[in-house]
Amino acid sequence: MNTTPLPSDIKLHLKSRTLELVYADGNFELTAEYLRVHSPSAEVRGHGIGQGVLQTGKKLVGLKQVVPAGNYALKIVFDDGHDSGLFTWEYLYDLAHDHDRYWNDYLRQLEAAGASRDGGLIARG
Repeated sequence: MNTTPLPSDIKLHLKSRTLELVYADGNFELTAEYLRVHSPSAEVRGHGIGQGVLQTGKKLVGLKQVVPAGNYALKIVFDDGHDSGLFTWEYLYDLAHDHDRYWNDYLRQLEAAGASRDGGLIARG
């Protein structure tokens, strides 16, 4: 039996490039960039332990659509063409509730790799 709380509402905000998840304990807006760099796809995680690929230059990525995958996950389609990897309810709950730790870990990895969120572009806004 799954004990992970399910969101009571899911809102895709195309203009602000966020996915809002509403849980009993709060509302969480996750940016497209955050979701993209933490995608559960093989492209991001790799095919085994320690084979993950650091995602760079995703600051301006947007969301195109969110599609239910059975009763257990969402498929998120990004405007850079990435659409593989299923975000399970458990994973989304974890990403929402432990956002700061995951985001700070990602920023530290970028810094250690000498990489950037904007891929060398000058981002506005």
